[in-house]
Amino acid sequence: MRAQLLSLTAVFVLSFIAEKCRQLVGEESAARSKTERFTFINCFDMSYGTIGCLLKELVKIYLYYIRATYVHKVRNEATKEAVQENLSKGQSIEDAVKIGQQLGNAAAKRASLQAKHIMGPMVSSGWDFFEAIYVGGTLAEAIIRSIGTLLGSYIGGMIGEGKTSWLGFLLGSQFGSWIGGRLGLMLHDVGIGLQYLHQIMKTKNDRESNSLLLVPS
Repeated sequence: MRAQLLSLTAVFVLSFIAEKCRQLVGEESAARSKTERFTFINCFDMSYGTIGCLLKELVKIYLYYIRATYVHKVRNEATKEAVQENLSKGQSIEDAVKIGQQLGNAAAKRASLQAKHIMGPMVSSGWDFFEAIYVGGTLAEAIIRSIGTLLGSYIGGMIGEGKTSWLGFLLGSQFGSWIGGRLGLMLHDVGIGLQYLHQIMKTKNDRESNSLLLVPS
């Protein structure tokens, strides 16, 4: 409970600092993907939006194909191994095959969940990277946001799965990806704000140094 309160407090503090940094540098220099969003309508702009949507679907289809191939391989290997093991124990062929199929299906289910654990966060992270670039964000913003989304998806998925199995993983990864992306944008704005303050201080020191040089000795 204490750790949760500390985490919540840290998020609120980070959000407050990020908002002040956005006000300091202005909306044009702050994270663009916080206010500008990629919507379904952008898929029909016959430009980068259309290309991005097509690539996203192609990547999803390819990943689904990889998952199906991987799950099929795991099922066959687990079934074959179980059948051979049960036959060596003296069971009949029918019983060995039946048990082998059951174990193979169980192994396939676990493999499918493991593949989802990898695929979901990767797709979410890649899409957030594209969205940030599409709406006019910088490369740094896109990278920080995508990393936040990736980590948030993994952490949220693991926490959710520990609570309510596969449904918890689905909800946790979705919520975690959103939180992670937002935290990434906050960190980006804080970094931009600190860079802006550093530039101001540097300019001020340069002016003071030039003023001292101009003063006659």
